[in-house]
Amino acid sequence: MDLHEKLESLLIDGDDSAVLRFGIASSYLKKEDFESACLHLEIAIKLDPSYSAAWKLLGKAQTSLGLYEAATDTYTNAISIAKKNGDIQSTKEMKVFLSRLKKLY
Repeated sequence: MDLHEKLESLLIDGDDSAVLRFGIASSYLKKEDFESACLHLEIAIKLDPSYSAAWKLLGKAQTSLGLYEAATDTYTNAISIAKKNGDIQSTKEMKVFLSRLKKLY
């Protein structure tokens, strides 16, 4: 059983959390299954709206799907959340991602 299967089995067993959803989404991103990644990241954010890493990964997945406007909104929210959390490095990274993204459309 690989890591993805282990994480999915935890979810099936009823152990749901933002961190678990983030892990599952990360494994979907590695498999380039961006839609599934988005689904799990959206749930992670509902479970913990202040989870800036989940917001950042959601923006990446949306960008990979060509959902540029949604990704722009996501990064904008993520930057605000990261600032509130005092996460300076993530704030800087997402500002760069947002700047690059705006050049795509």
